[in-house]
Amino acid sequence: MSSVTRGRGWLLALDTATTTIVVAAGDTDGRILAAEAFEGRYRHSQELLPAVVRVLGSAGLSLPDLAGIVVGTGPGAFTGLRVGIATAKTLAHELGCPIVEVASSSALLAAVPDATILWLPSGPRDRIMVVPGSEPVVVPGGNPGPRPRPRSVEIAVDLDGRAPEAALALGRAAIAGLPAALLQLGAARLAAGEHDDQEQLVPRYASPPRGAPSGEQEGGVAWSRDPR
Repeated sequence: MSSVTRGRGWLLALDTATTTIVVAAGDTDGRILAAEAFEGRYRHSQELLPAVVRVLGSAGLSLPDLAGIVVGTGPGAFTGLRVGIATAKTLAHELGCPIVEVASSSALLAAVPDATILWLPSGPRDRIMVVPGSEPVVVPGGNPGPRPRPRSVEIAVDLDGRAPEAALALGRAAIAGLPAALLQLGAARLAAGEHDDQEQLVPRYASPPRGAPSGEQEGGVAWSRDPR
């Protein structure tokens, strides 16, 4: 049985920024109730909603009691991000509940509290570097990026063969902690009375989609002009 008091509500968190699809349910204080995190296999549109149904069923939750939605906005791949954000916005619209965005990079960093640098892929060669408190920056392929400071703790996600094993291991730990981190960050925003306008909520792409305009640039990472 769910620990959510009937009528008090619960939160749904979704993230499709990485190759791992994340679906999590939690109470309004951000405590996790049930979650799934699994390889997306480029089938985000087919896999996401069934995962939501499974998580609701395992926690004994119902959609009418949904109090808010937390969605990861990247940086991430074009198709995955659009599927996740479109699903979150559709549920928020149909159920009349607030939605808040959380940068997937912020949640990944929060999942490994000592982390000082997060590395993500940007296409087959380039990488994105994220330092806590700073905008993501694209580091071109062949460029090692800035020299790590002494005692720096680096996380690498979806960069197998392109990052040290220690960073990849922490990346796997960050993915494992992503459901709880999303819920905690999102619950804090909702508790503060914050929510995002669905029409203004946009994904942050790791690289522009092939054949599409890049949109406005911020920190070297493209924001979509049309999130729908």
